[in-house]
Amino acid sequence: MSNAVQAKIAQVFKAESGRVLATLIGGLRDFNLAEDVLQEAFIVALEKWPENGIPNKPGAWLTTTARRKAIDRIRRTTKWQDNDPYALDRQQIIHDLSKEMSEEIPDERLKLIFTCCHPAINIDAQVALTLNTLGGLSTAEIAKAFLVPKATMAQRLVRAKRKIKAAGIPYQVPPTDKIPERLDGILSVIYLVFNEGYSATSGDSLIREELCTEAIRLATVLSHLLKNDPTLEPDAETLGLLALMLLHDSRRTARIAADGQMILLTDQDRLIWDQEKISAGISILDEALTLNNSGPYQIQAAIGALHAEAKTAEETDWPQIALLYSALVQHNPENAIVRLNHAAAVSMADGPLPGLALLDPLESQLQDYYLFHAAKADMCRRAGWADDAVQSYQSAIELTDNQVERAFLEGKILETRQSG
Repeated sequence: MSNAVQAKIAQVFKAESGRVLATLIGGLRDFNLAEDVLQEAFIVALEKWPENGIPNKPGAWLTTTARRKAIDRIRRTTKWQDNDPYALDRQQIIHDLSKEMSEEIPDERLKLIFTCCHPAINIDAQVALTLNTLGGLSTAEIAKAFLVPKATMAQRLVRAKRKIKAAGIPYQVPPTDKIPERLDGILSVIYLVFNEGYSATSGDSLIREELCTEAIRLATVLSHLLKNDPTLEPDAETLGLLALMLLHDSRRTARIAADGQMILLTDQDRLIWDQEKISAGISILDEALTLNNSGPYQIQAAIGALHAEAKTAEETDWPQIALLYSALVQHNPENAIVRLNHAAAVSMADGPLPGLALLDPLESQLQDYYLFHAAKADMCRRAGWADDAVQSYQSAIELTDNQVERAFLEGKILETRQSG
């Protein structure tokens, strides 16, 4: 198999795995079995697709193959354990899986989010489990996003899966009166799925478009669910998150140059920003603000709107953005990453030295977070401290696994040395 074919198959699998896994978990009601048979289906794909070609609907092919693998496994288990009290349940699962072979199940991914975000599960585990199953992120990638050791994250995922199985948590969109209590976790999940798509933790691509698209789709479905159910009310933060993602996603094509290099916001060609997404994002934000229940996602969307409305980088209203980040800090005073973003905004509004002063107290918390060092490097460079900037850029390079970001940071080191 050529490297190009293998890379194409891996790309298809990454794009489809979250959707397929959600469907499998819904039918099997077993996270581990669903993950196992999906891996088996992928192995079959690696054997057959190079010879037969990638199917027109690779997700459907993987789903059907994985279901067959699951049916075979369940039949073997039932056959050798005739006295098993769960044998009848397994027979029902086989029947359901066979029936599903020719059916499309709507919004399986939304059901998966509600399952993972059950209030019986710790909220950090809710987010991690959904990123793992729906977003297809590895344990190492999720651990990096949460700034915890890989072993710690692995334990969280195992405990969450056991909790769902032991407690019999149903795989379904819950009754409407139960939805509000799960919203915080669900919005966190969708937000982190989008963030991983917008700036991939690892790999050769900065952007994972399928994750950005999926997060926007889920937020849209959720906002419609809340708005159209007569027993529920529109939720300002759900709308705020949807607006935020649309505004960020409007810049997607401008973030990468033709040669694959990353382009910072200040250097992007604003003529190719997606104006339809900008208009939709601002309109949804306006709708959210009329509900008079301000929250972090709406504040971030307002920041995104200020960037979108600036015709040039020089016209960006950095003082107003710094004020909005200050309000965001009030909502999340213990969140070091929010405070990092505030420091970056202050450095743009008032100069690099005030920004650096705000960074100093965060160093112990964010010493393993590459964006802390990247932000510090940028401020040091603008302050004329070339040696400190290079040192911080090097620290950032050591902490990122994304090749596009590494190349960008290496370019900044070269630029700093030449100008210094």
